[in-house]
Amino acid sequence: MFENMGAWALLLGAPWIYALIALSVLLDVFLPVLPSGVLVITAATAAAAGSATGRVPHDVPDILALILSAATASVLGDLAAYRLAWRGGERLDRAISRSRRLTTAQERLGGALAQGGGALVVLARFAPAGRSVVSLIAGAAHRRARDFLPWSALAGLSWAAYSVALGYFGAHWLGTTWLATGVSVLALFGAGAGAAYVMRRRPA
Repeated sequence: MFENMGAWALLLGAPWIYALIALSVLLDVFLPVLPSGVLVITAATAAAAGSATGRVPHDVPDILALILSAATASVLGDLAAYRLAWRGGERLDRAISRSRRLTTAQERLGGALAQGGGALVVLARFAPAGRSVVSLIAGAAHRRARDFLPWSALAGLSWAAYSVALGYFGAHWLGTTWLATGVSVLALFGAGAGAAYVMRRRPA
């Protein structure tokens, strides 16, 4: 394949890359299979590749813009799922009540938010499909937006900064190659697996 990602820096530096990342992150609360994290890491790796080849700033993705677009889209996606579940009514309540896992998750989330300990929301942002479950359950349980959204914002910012840092610094440490991207993606998946494990081990 390609020996390095220098050729991709120009492509991923186009202004539409931020819109593409935002759209992917926004929608993956409903479609967790979307590779939004992989896209963020690839763009950050391309930014490192562009800086290494001495490209002018407008030819490569801007790190802060990547973090901002991903974090903002994450919060907006959470809010959309939250509002959808809020209006879901009895049908969604019945669906949750039929699942022991979802019922337990609802109880844990409710207790965490009520006590001001929304670390569960931040953990869930890294776990596979955890963001979707937490946002929908918070809405279905009619938790107050002021209890949920600040933690959603922290979760989105943490996830975006972590993903961008993986791609950018991974490329600087391992070289601007596809190997660096692969290792960074594995690190992101590893964080997700760790978050899922911690969530399962937390007492109700």
